[in-house]
Amino acid sequence: MNPNAPIIEPPAGKRPKPKPENRDVRSCNFRYAGRLSNDSARSLSNLFDKFAFNASIAFEAYLGASFRLKLTSMNQSTIQEYLEGIGLDSYLVPCALTVMDAHLLMQTDLPLALPIIDLLLGGGGEPLPGPRELTDLDEEILGNASLLFVKEIERIWRPLNLSYQLLPCVRPASVAPLFAANEKVAVLLFELEVGTVRGNFRLVLPTSFVGYLVRHLNTSHALPPDDRHDLRIPTLRLRMLNCHFTLSADITEMHVRIRDLVELAPGQVIKMRAPVREAGCLTVEDREIFKANPVRSGSLKAAQILSTMKDDLADVQ
Repeated sequence: MNPNAPIIEPPAGKRPKPKPENRDVRSCNFRYAGRLSNDSARSLSNLFDKFAFNASIAFEAYLGASFRLKLTSMNQSTIQEYLEGIGLDSYLVPCALTVMDAHLLMQTDLPLALPIIDLLLGGGGEPLPGPRELTDLDEEILGNASLLFVKEIERIWRPLNLSYQLLPCVRPASVAPLFAANEKVAVLLFELEVGTVRGNFRLVLPTSFVGYLVRHLNTSHALPPDDRHDLRIPTLRLRMLNCHFTLSADITEMHVRIRDLVELAPGQVIKMRAPVREAGCLTVEDREIFKANPVRSGSLKAAQILSTMKDDLADVQ
């Protein structure tokens, strides 16, 4: 083939016409706009399964009684459809979110709320024979329980650093102003069992906020492990590391005369008959663990660790 040969183009009338593109035209049903995808629904379900697990543990410790929370279903509806299904025997608590000017709503069956009040007042949490109106004291007590719910919700979306404000409980007629008129919401239904009483707990989230939540949490999971918080259920070891123990810095095995104790008065100084250079002990739950000296750290008291109490430490282990 000669590269210097002239290029001969076909006449304009004989040029091949481009094939028309196949266009796929589909009808659009705007009633499905804003619906959650299967992947988003699955992510949301996994997220709040963790919430139910964590809340069950937290409330069992808080109430000192059996508490079981389990996610059973999730559906979407308009806010008007949800409002039509609210029963009069419902305890409703809204929570304002700083993102998207949104609110979430917690709905608890009143027959479940009353045993919680009874447990927190020292009772056995037995079911009441009939419904009754909540008093101001009841609402204050349930407000603390609602705050614990919200803290467990905040725990599962901690990577987003969302803040919230728990609002006072409201009547069903006061729920509508918290959402836009045509707002679509995701309603998560939980089965709640407090002692021998069983009922439902619902969590209502705007669909727009759910999309934001799932999208940003998926982005967080796409980051390297060192750049994101771990949302897995904490192990027993991690939960134990967050437990609180009684700690004190003492000078143990001191002996004083009864006369010195009887004559004590405010402002007096009692001599402990121990050399200043003698180290004290750091005790954990009344167990001597370390030899330590009491010191100061800024405006706080502290203890300087000197050595371990080997014999007692072996007993503890």
